[in-house]
Parts: sequence; C-alpha cells; structure tokens
Amino acid sequence: MFIKEGGSLTAHLQCVRRATNAIAIASSEQKNTLLHTIANKLLEHKAAILAANKQDKESAQQLGFSAALIDRLSLENRLHAFVEDIYTVADLPDPIGHRYREKILANGLRLYKQRVPLGILAVIYESRPNVTIDVACLALKSGNAVVLRGGKEVLRTNRALIEAIHEALQICQLPCDLITFIDTEDRALLQELLRKYELIDLVIPRGSGQLHQFCRENSSIPVITGGIGICHLFVDETVQLDKAIAVIHNAKTQRPTVCNALDTLLIHRLIAKDLIPPLVETLAQAGVTFCAEEAAFALMPEALRQRGEGIVRLAQLRDWDTEWLNLTLGIKVVDDLQSAIEHIHAHSSGHSDGILTENKEHAALFCQKIDSAVVYVNASTRFTDGGQLGLGSEVAVSTQKIQARGPMGLEELTSYKWIVEGDYHVRS
Repeated sequence: MFIKEGGSLTAHLQCVRRATNAIAIASSEQKNTLLHTIANKLLEHKAAILAANKQDKESAQQLGFSAALIDRLSLENRLHAFVEDIYTVADLPDPIGHRYREKILANGLRLYKQRVPLGILAVIYESRPNVTIDVACLALKSGNAVVLRGGKEVLRTNRALIEAIHEALQICQLPCDLITFIDTEDRALLQELLRKYELIDLVIPRGSGQLHQFCRENSSIPVITGGIGICHLFVDETVQLDKAIAVIHNAKTQRPTVCNALDTLLIHRLIAKDLIPPLVETLAQAGVTFCAEEAAFALMPEALRQRGEGIVRLAQLRDWDTEWLNLTLGIKVVDDLQSAIEHIHAHSSGHSDGILTENKEHAALFCQKIDSAVVYVNASTRFTDGGQLGLGSEVAVSTQKIQARGPMGLEELTSYKWIVEGDYHVRS
C-alpha cells in the first residue's frame, strides 16, 4: 500500500494492523517462499529500479548534494548484493515460536518464553534505498508489518522497489498492506504517524542526528535510535605496525560514507613517531586528509604539511565530536591506554570502538571499560553490519542500552510472551 496526502492515516494503519494477522501466523516455509519471490521480483524489475535510481542521483547532483549523500543513495553495482542478502535472511532460523528458558516450578507449573512478532514497525530513513529492501525482508521473516517513510531524495527508487515487493506479496497471496510506504514529503503526516501509539509498536529512525532527535522529541511511541557513528581505534605500544596500518586503512577508506567508518585514531605516544609517517603516507595515497592535534601534527611528513590545509591541518575541539562520513581522519597522540579510554568516553557515540594490540590484558581492560554497542580487538570497525555479523542484513544499528543493541536482525524484531502450563492449578 502507498499512503499519499489526503485520506485518513488512522484508516490506513488499521488496514496494516489487520494485515499483521496474516504474516504472524505464516509458516517458516511460507515466509521463506515470500522472500525468494521478492528477490526474484527485484531482479525482474532491475532495469526499472536502476533507471529510477539514476534519476534520483541526477536530481541530487543538480541540487548540490554532497558526494557522500549521492553514494548513499546509489544502487549502482549493489542491487545483486542486496538480493543475495535476502537469500541469506531466508536461510536463517525463524525466531517466531522459539521456546527458551523452560523450567518446572516446585508446584508443578511448566513455564517457558516464546518469541512473538513486535507487530507494526515504523521505519523513517534517509538516502539509502537498500533500507527499503532490508527492512521489508527482515520484518516479514520475523512476522511483522512495516510502515516505511524514506527521504525525498530517493523517492523514485523507493517507489520502484515497493512495487516489486508488492508484486511478490500478491503472488504469495499475502496483503500488500504488510509493506506500506508513505509516498509523500508531508512533514505533518510524519508528525501524525509518530503519535499513533495505539497502532504503531516501534519507531526506528535511520539517518542524521537531526532525524533521530526529531523522532525522540515528537514520538509518543517507543523509539530505537542509533546509527550515528563517531568511531575510534586506539593503537597501543605493543601493536604490529604493518598489520595496524592495514586495519586502519580498511576502517577509513573501504567505504568512508557510512556510520561504521573510522573517524578518530588514537596512537600511543611510544609508537607515534614510528607509526604516523608511514601511515599518513599510505592513507594520503587513498585520498585521506587529516586533522591532527599538535603532537600528531608535528610527526606528519614535512612534504604533506607543506601542501597546506587540503591535506593536513591542526585539529579543533569540535573535530573530536564529528562523524566525518568522508575521507577525513582525526589523529591524536595519547599517553597510555587510560588516556585513550577517557577520550573515547568523552567523544564516542557508542557505536563502534576498538583497540589494536598484542597485549591481552590491554584488550581485556579496553573491552571492560568501553561500553559501545560493538567493541573490537584487532579488527576494522567496518564489520558493524548485520550482513557481516551473520544476521543477513539489518534494520538499524542501535546504540541504546536496551534488549536490541548493535545491528538489529530477526531476533531483535521480536518480543516474547510467557506460556504457563498447569494441571488445573489454583493459587493458594
């Protein structure tokens, strides 16, 4: 279903609520068949989807959107990978109906928890059309319906994707209302949606900090926020330098426009003079520019410093609180592990932070004291992704301290109910 301006939002959402009955009781086989059908339909509609996406990118370029944003909305050379993720999700165990924490009480009552769908999700997102695919498939596999509201900059692409998904639902004899798309830029409709607590069970924003703040401040429905990455790596004095450079290079350059790309590098003072020159030379060849505090700046190769602020500049305080989403890297020299931990506590968004070390005690202490959603030891921060962590794909990356934290896959889209079995028990 497409929701456009005019008409009753409540009536639309009531249709979605009724549709949840169909997917909540669907068998694992039915849901997996649906996901395979969606994958096939996306490939059948590939030409139309990519044509719509090309129009969106051209419009974004004409409006002066940044290269980072245009990269985020592009499906070029990515659609097949997203389809492969659908097959992966279909192959994952179905969480619905799973029993756990089974026990028998002294009075003979038999208890267990059983996983159930959340109900109706409202996912509000910007730029990335792959969110449309990921969220739809994860929601359906976990027995949920979803109301999608994408950004205006990718409206044509999302329409084409939703049309393919609706065809798959029709083929599988399931209601199209299960995947509902808000096909309007009307801000008032979004605000109304956020107040429909009796019909929407969970709101998940994906996008800028401003979007997350807007949802928190305007929603009467529970909101899961995250996805804002100010990600750190700390390189301690025991590290193998060549291996560290390879990890840092990957974390910064493999895809710099995403939330799990490296933003700030912290380097132990004892190895700074050995690491910074070769590291900076290597990263500069990949187009990276640097903002460095004074000690790090002084160790930069002289040739780079002479090229001016286009390559390297002195860091400002606000730089440590910046999610770059480009090829800029902050570098700071710190005295020890504790200094690195204190910097991360002060500036991290709680998304992804890591340590590069050969010292197991340092690694253990770092993992104990850094309470980000994902904490790394000797690995790139780029692995904070549902597909990379074995979830098939993700609805979002939660940085909140609730039951859903880090990449949110199938299990994170479920709740549970208690089942209590007795033999005509009565309470005394």
